[in-house]
Amino acid sequence: MSNVRVRFAPSPTGFFHIGSARTALFNWLYARHTGGTFILRIEDTDKERNSEAFLSLIYESLTWLGLNWDEGPRFSGSGGGDRGPYRQSERGDIYREYVQRLRDSGRAYEKDGAIWFRLEGERHEVFDEHRKKTVTKVKGAPVVIEDRIRGRVERMEDEDFVIVRSDGNPVFHLVNVVDDIAMGVTHIIRGEDHLSNTSKHVRLYEGFGVTPPAFAHIPLILKQNGPGKMSKRDQGALIEEYQRRGYLPEALVNFLCLLGWNPGDDREKMPIEEIIRLFDLPGVNQSNARFDDRKLAHMNMAYLLELPADRFVALARENLARREEPAARAAIAADAAFFREVMLLCQPKLKGLEELPAYAGYFFTEDFAIDPKVREKVLAKGDPAARLRELRAELAAMDFSSDTAIEEAIKALANRGGFGFGDYQGVARLALSGTNVGPSITGMMRVLGRDRVLARFDRLLAA
Repeated sequence: MSNVRVRFAPSPTGFFHIGSARTALFNWLYARHTGGTFILRIEDTDKERNSEAFLSLIYESLTWLGLNWDEGPRFSGSGGGDRGPYRQSERGDIYREYVQRLRDSGRAYEKDGAIWFRLEGERHEVFDEHRKKTVTKVKGAPVVIEDRIRGRVERMEDEDFVIVRSDGNPVFHLVNVVDDIAMGVTHIIRGEDHLSNTSKHVRLYEGFGVTPPAFAHIPLILKQNGPGKMSKRDQGALIEEYQRRGYLPEALVNFLCLLGWNPGDDREKMPIEEIIRLFDLPGVNQSNARFDDRKLAHMNMAYLLELPADRFVALARENLARREEPAARAAIAADAAFFREVMLLCQPKLKGLEELPAYAGYFFTEDFAIDPKVREKVLAKGDPAARLRELRAELAAMDFSSDTAIEEAIKALANRGGFGFGDYQGVARLALSGTNVGPSITGMMRVLGRDRVLARFDRLLAA
């Protein structure tokens, strides 16, 4: 194991969103690439907004994504370590000890009930036009940050800043630096929006007499449409949503990897082992990455297509069992062998498991609706009723055990009448499913069986 130690430090104040997941992923990948340690630390000092439900969601989401942590709170086989506690709410004594060290060295002082960090340099008074008051400025050298992604960054810190509020609560800057020192963090990988904090953190490291870790500020994820970064309120932002919709965690992880990182070629779908092998900070882009739900759906579809049959059927059953739609309940109640046949027939065309009730529900009931718009469109061309009657007569005495046999029979019928396959397919699909989307028409007929196919043809003809 290398000496690389990275951390992910979420706050349990809201739903776990895609930006947090990407930050966790990049830290996890770097730890796995280098043979280092991935630490989960919970920033739960905001007593008014913290929620144990949101904390559980963090644990569950990381576990679902496969991002196991080496040190941190124990959950489902992850966690442990000897540098805890790993919740900031339990580390008050540690923060007080470090603050006292700063006060003893003259780098911290009390003013207006709060404790301030003292910058080093020549001091002078100036009138701040914005704040309409006189403030003390500190003249010193700029803070130089050798960022592993952005290169050399210089920022100025010219005013002392609060590290403990007047109510006794330590601020974000202090607790993060103290925790990173105490936990031996060597690399801080976080979003670009934290770059503005880094100069304060560097000065705090200097105040403690500690060499700062390496910094790497990753690009932001931009919302799909319009300006600005993606927030929790934007569609597609919450990890919980993808779990509910039946997305595969490996597809989401693969997609998130490419939001700001490039493997060095034009590959997109890659196994996680290959991503771990290739991932390194120089491959992370400086420019922001735009979220694309269509690309994610395509990625998920590719992963679904390659799932082993048993796993796909099991995941489909799990997803449908959580649904309330009548079609979902009917599917769960169906014969296991028939359910498996239907699911494997649908697998090649699904973008996500959330589509199953609409995409396959008609297999499990005769009481399905016929889409009026699709009906109008299909019945407006030629004489579809005649084509359906011809097809019914052709199929009535056929063996439905083979997709190929059904296809050949339809083609032979079309050739005899001077029609195309599509002249029969559209109206047949409408009769069998009530819509114009779904798996192959021949597969639908085979799985439904001759009697149900003919009965559904008769239903449409009688309407």
